[in-house]
Amino acid sequence: MIPSRAPFIAILLACALAIILALPALSAASQDCHAGSTFPALADTGAWNWCQDPKAVTHIGEHRRTYTGWVSGDGSVIVAMYDHDSGELTTANVHERLERDDHDNPVFQLLSDGRIKTYYSPHGGVSSPGAVPGLRYRTSRFPEHIAYWHDEQMLQTNTGGRWAWTYPNVVTLADEGECGRTYLFWRGGDGRPAISFSDDEGETWEKAANLIYSEGVRPYMKCVGDGYARIHFAFTDGHPRHDPTNSLYYCFYERGAFFRADGTHLRDIEDLPLFPRDADRVYDARADSVRAWVWDVALDAYDRPVIAYTNFPEITDHRYRYARWNGVAWDDHEICEAGGWTVDADPEKHTVRAELWYSGGIALDHSDPTIVYLSRPVDGVFEIQRWRTEDGGATWNHQPVTCNSAADNIRPIVPRGDTEDGPDVLWLHGEYIHYEDYETSVRMRVPSR
Repeated sequence: MIPSRAPFIAILLACALAIILALPALSAASQDCHAGSTFPALADTGAWNWCQDPKAVTHIGEHRRTYTGWVSGDGSVIVAMYDHDSGELTTANVHERLERDDHDNPVFQLLSDGRIKTYYSPHGGVSSPGAVPGLRYRTSRFPEHIAYWHDEQMLQTNTGGRWAWTYPNVVTLADEGECGRTYLFWRGGDGRPAISFSDDEGETWEKAANLIYSEGVRPYMKCVGDGYARIHFAFTDGHPRHDPTNSLYYCFYERGAFFRADGTHLRDIEDLPLFPRDADRVYDARADSVRAWVWDVALDAYDRPVIAYTNFPEITDHRYRYARWNGVAWDDHEICEAGGWTVDADPEKHTVRAELWYSGGIALDHSDPTIVYLSRPVDGVFEIQRWRTEDGGATWNHQPVTCNSAADNIRPIVPRGDTEDGPDVLWLHGEYIHYEDYETSVRMRVPSR
């Protein structure tokens, strides 16, 4: 008797059908996956640091545009404008040859009349002896355009110390002051986070005060506002290079006071500074000396904080993590392994130049922080990937953005207020040697083009 072929044919047909059904998903995932060098370049040489925000903002007004910026190869502070409709890129040099240091990159504030204000600063007094210390800012002359700027101004207030100004972060709260209040944060003269505010969109500023104080170390901070009443802070004790128990903390500000996530009052703004012990300890490095470093903080659909950060079981073993406040407690999960450092460093030489805790980078999508963009090594090269969770960070799926690259792709950022027709992620592509020595271009992905 000849065996029936029907079962085999049925199996083959089922397999073929499964492949056909999978093709759209496979092709959709692979269409945007190309080598980093093939994506549109905003600059041939440019870099940014991750400790100041927002580094890119999208504004939909008379025009549909995304604004961003970087430090060029010659140390100039460059501001860029990408028009979503025309695809045109416009750039402006707001400070020529300030300093070749990625800490000097600009951040952005959109004013009530549509003009753009940008803030930037040299790395600091002791780190950059060739640069004149000072936090600078400029305002565009016309709404929604960067071609012409008013003269550069200098922030006339700081906390005392030799570290000058670094890492500007700007947040606007519409519900404070008569016409909204602008809060400015930076690393102050004593190396610790400082705070000032303005009720006239940055024309005049209140006297600076210490925001966070940690004995013997310099806290690193990220913040985000809800646009109306609250500012959320995620910060560490200090730099992981110096502190083997570098933990991660959280608090928020609202209407003149600071609180833990559960609403416990910490102190009023007149009673600053805060101390790490006051705030929520989101991640505790004291248990096993696995130190951490903060990368981003955003708000979920319920205006609850979400934090992306790294921890370091070993200096060659970086891990990306995701912590979110669920309304009762902090849920904290590992996303994935992140490889090792991205700099050209000798691990035996624990110098400032080594920067062994510089990971590829992770950024939350502030429009939907169930999505993160991160950089991790694939076949020895750092690639950009898009990861998403549907269960609060417990499990993840991911798709590549870059693949088969010949050079690294690092430090992704997601524009604040991004839209479907604008860039969904920007990053640095090329050789990153040190924060003063980089041969990276600035790349972006625009899914609709």
